[in-house]
Amino acid sequence: MATSDQPPTVAPLPVLGRAAGFDQGEVWLNGPPLAMADLRGRVVLVVFWTFGCVNCQRLMPHVQAWQADYGADGLTVVAVHRPEFRYERDVDALQAFVRQNKIGVPVVVDGTGQIAAAYGQWDWPTLFVVDKGGNIRYKRIGEGAYAETTAAIELLLAEPPP
Repeated sequence: MATSDQPPTVAPLPVLGRAAGFDQGEVWLNGPPLAMADLRGRVVLVVFWTFGCVNCQRLMPHVQAWQADYGADGLTVVAVHRPEFRYERDVDALQAFVRQNKIGVPVVVDGTGQIAAAYGQWDWPTLFVVDKGGNIRYKRIGEGAYAETTAAIELLLAEPPP
């Protein structure tokens, strides 16, 4: 019988599809543009968010922690900012939010929604964990289930390279 002290177990993660790239990104913060092809061999956490979303705001410290805890083990986080409202389209406001909240992961602006459309993503926040071969293996809509997401990241990091 499972107790709350035991870590969650994650069943084998099926392939949900191929991960799209970030070529349609308009602006990159916290580093140069990243290409999915260049991330082959790494596990990639793709986080769709917008700075005006309170659920997204509560998620971002966890995103930061995953990068800090697993970056050296082969995890790369890409935060895709898909604005919903006009004020969220202001790149200066986004930069201020990122700076004020000490968000250090790469952030790409998806103002046209093309990256989101390629992922079939329409909700905030949504997380995709991509395996070392570029396959989407885990999807989470909404905040929460942090232990489950951590378990998925750990499982994919433990897999051999493609």
